[in-house]
Amino acid sequence: MAKRGEHGGESRSVVDLFCGAGGLSLGLAQSGLKPIHALDHFPAAVTTYSANIGDHALCEEISEATELPSATVYVGGPPCQGFSSAGMRRQGDARNSLVRVFAKLIAVHRPQAFVFENVEGFLTTEGGRRVLDLLDPLVEAGYQIHLRKVNAANFGVPQHRKRILAIGGLGWAPTFPKPTHFAYGAPGASLVGHDLPPTPTLIECIGSLPIPSEAEDDSPIPDHFAPAMSEIDLERASLLKPGQRMRDLPESLWHPSYTRRANRRVMDGTPTERRGGAPSGVRRLRPDEPSKAITAAARNEFVHPVHPRTLTLRECARLQTFPDDFIFVGTASERSILIGNAVPPLLAYNVGLALLSGLRHRECEATGGKLLSFVPTASNGMSPALRKTTDTVKRRFGLVEPVVQRMLWS
Repeated sequence: MAKRGEHGGESRSVVDLFCGAGGLSLGLAQSGLKPIHALDHFPAAVTTYSANIGDHALCEEISEATELPSATVYVGGPPCQGFSSAGMRRQGDARNSLVRVFAKLIAVHRPQAFVFENVEGFLTTEGGRRVLDLLDPLVEAGYQIHLRKVNAANFGVPQHRKRILAIGGLGWAPTFPKPTHFAYGAPGASLVGHDLPPTPTLIECIGSLPIPSEAEDDSPIPDHFAPAMSEIDLERASLLKPGQRMRDLPESLWHPSYTRRANRRVMDGTPTERRGGAPSGVRRLRPDEPSKAITAAARNEFVHPVHPRTLTLRECARLQTFPDDFIFVGTASERSILIGNAVPPLLAYNVGLALLSGLRHRECEATGGKLLSFVPTASNGMSPALRKTTDTVKRRFGLVEPVVQRMLWS
């Protein structure tokens, strides 16, 4: 029996490094590519991947010595916590070095194409050093690469999820996926795709789900349960209007951790790179826009736009575009991590379509590796940290400003 998402016809094999729950593999399989091998060091991820995608996933640490099969495409997103804005950034975090491991494995095994995915903080960590960790070995190995920041909402994913995508072809110029939807409700989102259909809203995505059970064992739909709130959490949820967050509540209702973190950011002089993202605490989502980005904390921090309760894991999975019959394995905490860290399959599907088109029509060139485009933001403004990275990349790879800031998706 064919595994989920498999297509017949010409084989386009995929190796998925740091595979997580399998969102990237699932979307690529739905586009016509064929995952044949996957690796992750998180047991719950490998068990989940195996239950849904195929029995070719292994649980092991990934290093430059890892043995891999040959394949048409290598894909992956090295663990992002080392440069995620959702937590404290740490200079020299060992997880950051996995970007270079990923690049060197591709340079050694030389697949026809690769896809790299990560959080937007990847661009600015350590002055852009991790961007060079990715690009230097791959350009030297002969890959022609697009590196751009995208919002998954512009590809039909019903959440504002800003991510970095790098797509490379060995001696040929790959096609970068073009947006399919126009999104609004987040900075920069409306700058792309004005003539495209609107991204589905949060309520359009999850509104058809029934009222969840309070206990997991009573839920007829896997992961669709919402434990009863405490009295104070219920008061917070009831007072918040759609679009409001913790700071809009009376201070007497703030979480103690929120109060400490908010005060620390303005009082103790903590260096910017150690502060993490701006605290939001609990937030009530808007029903008429795409959701905010789904993270591992979403089921605890996001209040349903209509009902005074948090989101269920199944609602989070839907917002990530996983089908309802996709089963996540592990404790509730582990399942939250798997869902929050996943690549939305719908985004991966669009990447896969572009890859397949490029592979079928590629023309190998003798010009060697190069950075074809670098689009670090959809807006004209840049933070000082992003400007520093952009200037470093321009100097390193000989880009001029029009190439760096060319029209998106050209």
